[in-house]
Amino acid sequence: MAQFYSPNRRVTTRQMITVTADDLDPLGQGVAHYQGKAIFVPGMLPGEQAEIQLTEEKRQFSRGKLQRLLKPCAERVAPLCPHFGTCGGCQQQHADTHLQQNSKAAHLQRLIARETGVTVEPESVICGTEYGYRRRARLGLYYQPKQQRLVMGFRKVASHDLVAIKTCPVLRPELERLLAPLYRCLSELRAVKRLGHVELVLADNGPLLTLRHLDSLSTADRAALLAFSQREQVAIYLAPDSDHIERLSGEEPYYQIEGLRLAFNPRDFIQVNATVNEKMVAQALEWLDVQPNERVLDLFCGMGNFTLPLARHALQVVGIEGVATLVANGQYNAQINGLANVSFFHENLEDEIDKQPWASQGFDKILLDPARAGAAGVMLHIVKLAPKRVVYVSCNPTTLARDSHVLIDAGYRLARVRMLDMFPHTGHLESMALFIQQEPLAAE
Repeated sequence: MAQFYSPNRRVTTRQMITVTADDLDPLGQGVAHYQGKAIFVPGMLPGEQAEIQLTEEKRQFSRGKLQRLLKPCAERVAPLCPHFGTCGGCQQQHADTHLQQNSKAAHLQRLIARETGVTVEPESVICGTEYGYRRRARLGLYYQPKQQRLVMGFRKVASHDLVAIKTCPVLRPELERLLAPLYRCLSELRAVKRLGHVELVLADNGPLLTLRHLDSLSTADRAALLAFSQREQVAIYLAPDSDHIERLSGEEPYYQIEGLRLAFNPRDFIQVNATVNEKMVAQALEWLDVQPNERVLDLFCGMGNFTLPLARHALQVVGIEGVATLVANGQYNAQINGLANVSFFHENLEDEIDKQPWASQGFDKILLDPARAGAAGVMLHIVKLAPKRVVYVSCNPTTLARDSHVLIDAGYRLARVRMLDMFPHTGHLESMALFIQQEPLAAE
C-alpha cells in the first residue's frame, strides 16, 4: 500500500542528539533548536544542555524526551511534590517561580504584539504564594479489583490512569491534611467499588467535600461519612448524579471578596486561587474607574465575583451569565449583601445578542470574563454599546488576542495588559487587559 506524505502526520524517531534550550514555553517545556527546527523538551530549562531522544517530528517542529542533563541552569530547583513528573497536575515545579512568571509574561507580550500589532509596557505579575494556593481540587476514585484497593488521585501525565496521591503541596494546607484520613474513610465504605470522584473545596467558613457515588449509599456508609465529617470538621455533600446534590453535614459555604459575602453551591465555579482573585478584582475596579453615576455591564459574570464589588461603586450593574444556577446565586448574594442596584440575566452570549432583554440598555463601562473559547459572539455588540472602558479578563491569551482585534479596529486603545499567576507550576496563563475609548480628533 502506498503512503502519501501529510504535513500533519506524526513521524516517530529514536534519534539521540545533544541540544541546548534557549527558551521556556508557557507549558513548561524547554525550547531548543536543531537543524533550524524548534524542539520542545519537557523538563529542560533555558540555558541547559542535555542529551535528548527525538520522539516526534513534524514539518515545523519536533518533540524530544530528556534522557540525560549535561549542564543544569541556576533557575532549576528541586520539586516540592514527590509526585511531580508522574502526576499531570503540575508541569513546572522544577523551575524557579520567577522564571515561570517571566516566561509566561514574555509569551503573553509577544503574542499580543504579534496578533494585534500593539506593544504595551510590561507590567508586574499579579501573584500570590507559589505553594498552598489551591482552594479547590477534584480527585478521581478507582477501585482495583485484583489488588482489592481504592486509588484516589489525579491523572498521570498524558494518561487517563490515576496517580495515587498522598500529598499535594499546591493544595491549601486545610485540604491537603484531609487526603490521608479521607482515603482511609472512603476505602472502608461498603460502596468503595462504586465511587466516581471526590471534590475538595476550602470555603471561608471551612473545608467541604462532594462525593460522587454511583449507587445509593447504605445507612452504614452515611453514618461513616458523618463520623468523618465530625472528626475532621469538614462539611460533606453527596452527589448521586450530575444534576442533584445533597448536603449531608455542615453549613452553607461562602467566600468573601471586597468586604462582601458570596454564598455558593459546592458545584459552582469559584476562582481556585483566593489571593490572586482578590488582587484581580481590585485591579479590575481600579482600571474601570467606575463613578457613582455610571452603569456597568459584567459579561460571563458567574455568581457575581466582579458584579457585586462593582455594584458598590456604580449607579447600576447588570450581569449576564449562561448558567442558571449561577444567576440564581448571584441574585441571592446581591440580596444578602443589600445591593439593590444589581440585575442578573440568564442568557447565552453566543446566541442572537440583539434579541436579549439587556442588549438595548446603555452602559458606560464593561467587564468580561469569558471561558477559554473567548467572547467572539459578543465583541461586536460591545463595540456597538461604545463603553468608555473595557476590562477583559482572560484564561486563554490566544482568544484574548483575537477578540482584542475587534476593539482595536473600532478605535479603542489597548492601554494595559497584566499577567495573573493564578496557577503556579502549571501551563495555565491568565491575564487581564484594559481598553480605553479614544477621544475623537477635534475638527480643525
